[in-house]
Amino acid sequence: MLKIEGKSIIELDINGQKKDVAVLPSDILLYVIREHFGLTGAKPSCENGDCGACTVLVDGWPVKSCLMLAVEAIGHKITTVEGLNNAPIQKAFIENWGFQCGYCTSGFLMVCHSLAKLHPDADEYVIEEWLQSNICRCTGYEEIRNAIKSVLSSMSK
Repeated sequence: MLKIEGKSIIELDINGQKKDVAVLPSDILLYVIREHFGLTGAKPSCENGDCGACTVLVDGWPVKSCLMLAVEAIGHKITTVEGLNNAPIQKAFIENWGFQCGYCTSGFLMVCHSLAKLHPDADEYVIEEWLQSNICRCTGYEEIRNAIKSVLSSMSK
């Protein structure tokens, strides 16, 4: 790891591309992704891990990027909403109106995408458990539930 003026140059694997970036030991992943790579889908909101607007996938699992240091992501595969590339959950959110203002949508997309990949046979309980990790202040969550259920249903065919 090369050090320059208190910063270390690290390599991160983001959306399938390896990128070098100079970071301080205290830089959180959310801001490195947004400020250094211009990937603004993960949103700063509560900045204490409660809301989930900053959710990204790390090795396929949802992680609140406001709680993870950038240096902790070395050697892991990070996927942001920009890296989903028209995943089925994105289409399902549109078809089921799974958003209103859109601020929290990227975080929900990441959680639901991961849920579909890791638990394709998820039941109501598992869906509810996973959706509790994110907060939306605009919807009643029914459209979001319908979106994930439609993806899970299409996977079981």
